[in-house]
Amino acid sequence: MTEKENPTQNTGESSEEVSFEGSRDDLNTQLSERIKSSARQIWLAGLGAYNKAEEDTGKLFDKLVKEGEEIETKTRSTVKKQFQVMETTVEDVKSRASGTLDKLEHVFDQRVSRTLKRLGIPTKKEMLELQKRVDVLSAKLEEMQNKKPE
Repeated sequence: MTEKENPTQNTGESSEEVSFEGSRDDLNTQLSERIKSSARQIWLAGLGAYNKAEEDTGKLFDKLVKEGEEIETKTRSTVKKQFQVMETTVEDVKSRASGTLDKLEHVFDQRVSRTLKRLGIPTKKEMLELQKRVDVLSAKLEEMQNKKPE
C-alpha cells in the first residue's frame, strides 16, 4: 500500500478513501469525524435494536396473554363439565345410599321388634292400649268409690 492509498472501512456507507496528505491537524480532524460518524452509527444501530426488541417483546407478551386467555377458557369449561359430572355422580350415590339406609333401617326395626316380641316385651302400641285400659279401669274404680252407700 502506498502512502496515498487507504483501505476501505465498512461503516455501512459507500467506500471512501482517506488521504494521509495534509497537516497533522487535518488528519486528526478527519479521524475524529470518522470516529464520531462510526459512534453515531453504532448508537443508532443500538437504538434500532432496542426498539425492535421492545416491539417484539410487546407482540410476544400480547400473544402469550391471548394464549393464556384461551387456555383459561378451555380449562374453565373442562373443569365446569367435570364438576357437573361429579355432582351428578355424588347425587346418584347419595340417593342410593339413602335408599339403602332406609331399607337397612326397616330391616333392623323388624328384627328388633321380633326379638322384643320373643322376649315378651310389649310394643309401644301394646303399651298405649294397656295405658288406656288402666285409665278406663281407674275411672270405673273412682266412680264406684263415689257411689259407696253411706
